Formats: sequence, C-alpha cells, structure tokens
Amino acid sequence: MAITYLEAIREAQAKALSDDDSVYIYGQDVAGFGGAFKATKNLAERFPGRVLDSPISEDAMIGSAIGAAIEGMRPIVEMQFADFSTVAFNQIVNQAATHYYRTGVPCPLVVRLPSGGNEGSGPFHSQSLESIYAHYPGLVVMTPATVEDAYSMLLEAIAIDDPVIFCEHKFLYYHLKAEALPTESLPVGRARVAREGRHATIVTYSAMVHESLKAARTLHEEGWEIEIVDLRTVKPIDTDTVLGSVARTGRLLVVGEGFPWGGVTAEVVSRVVSDGFHLLDAPPQRLNSRETPIPYHPNLWKAHRPTSQSIAEAARRLLHL
Repeated sequence: MAITYLEAIREAQAKALSDDDSVYIYGQDVAGFGGAFKATKNLAERFPGRVLDSPISEDAMIGSAIGAAIEGMRPIVEMQFADFSTVAFNQIVNQAATHYYRTGVPCPLVVRLPSGGNEGSGPFHSQSLESIYAHYPGLVVMTPATVEDAYSMLLEAIAIDDPVIFCEHKFLYYHLKAEALPTESLPVGRARVAREGRHATIVTYSAMVHESLKAARTLHEEGWEIEIVDLRTVKPIDTDTVLGSVARTGRLLVVGEGFPWGGVTAEVVSRVVSDGFHLLDAPPQRLNSRETPIPYHPNLWKAHRPTSQSIAEAARRLLHL
C-alpha cells in the first residue's frame, strides 16, 4: 500500500517515540487534534503523556523545549506553519543554535516547519524560511523532497545532538506517495543526483525537485538532457556533489521557492563560482519566487513561485548562452 509524504513523517515520529523514551512531541493541537495537518494523528493515544498540546505561544514552546533538550530529552516541536516560527526566532537562533558553543552541552531539538506555498494560503501561511535559518551557525536545516527522505531524515534529525530545522513542504503532504519506507538513507548533508544529464545541471531542493524533474522531462523531448541535484539539506550544503555535476555539464541553474535576496540559491551560485569557475561554460543562473509577499489567488500564486514551465524556460535560456 502506498504511503504519503505526510504519513512518512507521522511514522518516523512513531518509530522515534517507540525506540527512545526521551523523545516527545510538543505543539499546538498535536495531541487532541493531531496537529494542523494531522502529522501526529493517533500518536497521543499510542504514546500516552508524550504527545503534548502547548499554549498558543511559539516562543514558550521553543524555550521550554530547549530546556528539556539540554536536560537530556529529545523534543520534537511542531509549528503549525513555518511562518509562525518567526515568533520564536530569538529562542531558535540566540539560544538553541548557540547553546553547545557556549556551554559544551548538546541541544538535541527538532523544530518541524510545514513550509512552502499552497493555493489560497497567502503571505502568512506559505513562506519558505530555510535560508533564514541556514544563516546561523549551530543549526542543521533539512529540506526533504521525497517520501523516503521525509521518513529517514526526520529519524536522523531526532537522533543527532544538534538543533535541526526540519522544513517539510505542505504541498507534498498529500501529493507525493511511495511504495514503502526506506531501510537505509544517505547521511545528513549529502545531496543526491535525482536525474542524470549532460547538457546542464539544475540544483534544487524540497518541492522544487519535482517541478525541476517535470521541466527536465519536457526538455528531454527537445533533445536536452538535464541533470537534477537534490540538496536534501541546505545547511550543510554538499558542495562536492554540486561541483561534480557541474563538471559533467558545464552549466548551472539553481532553483528555490524562497525569496531570492540572500537565499540558498545565491549561496550555491557563490560556491560554484568560487570553487568551480573553471568548470563553467556559461554564467550560472538562479530562479526563485518573486520578491513580493505571497499572493492568495491561485493564479497569482502560480505566477509567484517557480513552476516546471518557468524552470524549463530558464533552462532554455541557459542552454543557449
């Protein structure tokens, strides 16, 4: 029976709760309601006392979880939407991210962020904030693009001693399925080549992996073979895999759903220009969402973010440089 991206996240949490008594889940409506997207559905019944509803205070949620983490627990905090994590920004970047550096005591905290856009969600429930959190030393930022990675990477996030920002894309919750959960996975910080090619490289992550794969299939019909690199984590970034792909193709397009200014796409381009300029046959390009608040209307939303059509067009321009 096929399993969805959302179910994979739920099953990873269930396994972690079953395997380790120090793991617990904390967040708004995660116990009685199963969370805003049902990522914790039935877990409170299966694990009494370890799936806990929080007050509507993101700052307090993260602050108390940090305290629990440095005392030996492994909290998983669910933010209803990634956007709401900004209310806890001080706790995440000034406390959790720096704690090991300041004290030598680990802070094994996972903050789950339902990220990215969906039709009709608007500017307060659609943002992709991975670039903001990747800016800070001490945080690991994961951006799984597949059902298999949603499961295995969440288990890894819970197991490691670093605070992890786990960006799970809302659009993938119900739209993505796999036949089975994985038994093995790539290590944290390792990218994967999602599609092999020889004419150009698209480096991307999260939901944009699937838009890029659609674009690559369209371009294949035109005679172009596009390689797709899925970063999997954006902090750290697997520069070696990116450079290896660019060495094969000579051209680079980086695609992300976040805003362009100071984003992950800019970081990847910077690294390739610094460390692999000699590999390039054309100037590297990037494609992001437009630099405006995220619109409500479905047609405006589709025009706001990269799509398979806009990615294919950007790749065509690159191929002809």
